[in-house]
Amino acid sequence: MRWTIKPKPDPNKVARLSKELVVDDITSFLLIQRGIETFEEAKDFFRPDLKDLHDPFLMKDMDKAVARIEEAILNKENILVYGDYDVDGTTSVALMSSYLLTYYSNVATYIPDRYDEGYGISYKGIDFAEDNNFSLIIALDCGIKAIDKVDYASKKAIDFIICDHHRPGTKIPNAKAILDPKRDDCNYPFKELCGCGVGFKLIQALASKKGETIEDLLLYLDLVATAIGADIVPIVDENRILAFHGLKVINQNPRPGFKAIIEQVKKGTLTITDVVFIIAPRINAAGRMKHGNHAVTLLCETDINLATQYANEIDTYNSDRRDTDKRITIEALDQLEELKEQEGCTTVVYKENWHKGVIGIVASRLIETYYRPTLVFTKSGDVLAASARSVKGFDVYNALEQCSEFIEQFGGHKYAAGLTLLEANYGKFKAQFEKVVSETIDPKLLIPEISIDSQLNLTDITPKFYRIISQFAPFGPGNMTPVFMTEDMQDTGYGKQVGEDKTHLRLTATQNGKGKLVGIGFGLGDQTELIKNKKTFKAAYTIDENEWNGNVSLQLKLKDIKP
Repeated sequence: MRWTIKPKPDPNKVARLSKELVVDDITSFLLIQRGIETFEEAKDFFRPDLKDLHDPFLMKDMDKAVARIEEAILNKENILVYGDYDVDGTTSVALMSSYLLTYYSNVATYIPDRYDEGYGISYKGIDFAEDNNFSLIIALDCGIKAIDKVDYASKKAIDFIICDHHRPGTKIPNAKAILDPKRDDCNYPFKELCGCGVGFKLIQALASKKGETIEDLLLYLDLVATAIGADIVPIVDENRILAFHGLKVINQNPRPGFKAIIEQVKKGTLTITDVVFIIAPRINAAGRMKHGNHAVTLLCETDINLATQYANEIDTYNSDRRDTDKRITIEALDQLEELKEQEGCTTVVYKENWHKGVIGIVASRLIETYYRPTLVFTKSGDVLAASARSVKGFDVYNALEQCSEFIEQFGGHKYAAGLTLLEANYGKFKAQFEKVVSETIDPKLLIPEISIDSQLNLTDITPKFYRIISQFAPFGPGNMTPVFMTEDMQDTGYGKQVGEDKTHLRLTATQNGKGKLVGIGFGLGDQTELIKNKKTFKAAYTIDENEWNGNVSLQLKLKDIKP
């Protein structure tokens, strides 16, 4: 692991902010690192206010989108709400359809089949709309590159409103309205909304025309917060406000679908991390293992008994998904061993019968072993389909653009993308991808980085300090959980490997004989030698609470230790 310590802020700024907020210097230090330098900025950070959401009509084409929906309702047209099969897509469809259905009944939903239709808008989906007399499709979390498909729909007298957050190509579709903050010609003040976030801005605009306020839309924020967490968008600006209030809804008044999932896992107050690792995988599992429709049905269900039944079915899909991705990860690692392809700057693996629904998860798992941009391919009909995942600091989307001569279709983000190509081009693509990455990546990005906010003494870690930094939540890109480093530590002599397979490390640390805190390092069992016989070591860690037999205590969540 490569440890980097963030630059220290100006001491004068730290002292001034500490005085204004009446907090210790470490807290001010952490706030300034996050761009918060005044009392007012701190107030906005600690008390995210729905009143600070931007006017939805600042988004390019918002007026056109609202006008077209109002026209459809006036003319009693059938509206099809269309979205991708992942968490962002299914929450978007649940959000938009359930809002429209509160005052207009001619609304239905459509999620493409991952295996039969693939990602995004499909010809099959448009044919379904034509066969069932839909004249308006609202596409969410997809569509920004669907130029031919939107043209195909318009020949059938079907209009499109596109709500997307992916990067547009050089051309955009000829839709009635395209809401995408990443459009070059869109001056919306915040560019990092997820697809469900863009959908929320549309219902915010529709609601304002009906005289409703943001308070009337609170019950939809559980969906938005889940999409923000799952899609790994920066939790700053509007995303922070939406995630903060959405988490309140999840914890205080969750929709039956979420309530049923939470009851399965018997968890107390959920954080954004819990949403990412508990709720999101279950919603995703429907589209991965069966069909995304199951997720939308669960999220829209109002009867808790039915929601419990649907949540149980989805839990089964999630168990299947876990077994499948574990098996394929082992096969992929074996393939890399056999091919002797542990060298190089990329990981590219392929097997024709790998389950398309889990190849993205497998790509992320492979990065845990071989830390480099990774693609996992499988056969999908007449083509090969892949999920791409990247390492921190490297834009895999740009790299794929430079391999586009061998690709049929691709789309995505800086750190995650999907693509298809002809089997005949697999070898050429693989060579080109390795060439592009090896020529453009900074070699240090191939070593996992721990970014440390600040050095800390163990005696600084008090319940009061923990309470304050807990209020920095919700955490995520742009506002990560603070990581600290402490030097001159020793174990009290009881450090040991723990866990079923002894892969974790548990110790009790002191620093120069002062302070005493339990530390747990998941996956750090092989570093036990570094702490034996009271050897001095340094550790990088976050701080959290451990509850055992009703007692709550602070503990260090170790990320890495070094001599």
